[in-house]
Amino acid sequence: MTIDRLDAQILELFSAEPRVGVLEAARRIGAARNTVQARLDRMQRSGVIADLAPTVDPAALGFPVTAFVTVEIAQGRGRRDVVDHLSAIPEVIEVHTITGQADLLVQVVSRDNADLQRVIDDVVRDPAVVRASTAIALDTPVRHRTGPLVRSVAGR
Repeated sequence: MTIDRLDAQILELFSAEPRVGVLEAARRIGAARNTVQARLDRMQRSGVIADLAPTVDPAALGFPVTAFVTVEIAQGRGRRDVVDHLSAIPEVIEVHTITGQADLLVQVVSRDNADLQRVIDDVVRDPAVVRASTAIALDTPVRHRTGPLVRSVAGR
């Protein structure tokens, strides 16, 4: 899907202020309310806007430790089974299939380092997991963002 400057402005505003409302967004951007609504609908249908849910901060829920676990799966074993196992662990936030030495990159959260050991033990409990390696995030200087990408695509 092609993103133009108006789409980029709409995305930027709603990313910064998700509760702004279409009428107020239209006023701030200088576009008609129906235009803003139509653009939002189009971007949602095409998948550019993937989610309208609130962003939950695990640290605010009592899970301040974030770690990344690379998981190697035994050759010939079902990746789907391991992913199902990981999906059943509440502290698993995200799982990516990756290239390189490992097969999966798993983002997990925990209450503290001792609790992280419990989560890792749960991750490697699946018999198809051959090896796991963990890196604890000390800080997140650049949080998940898409604004610069959207501006780049829109030519701004």
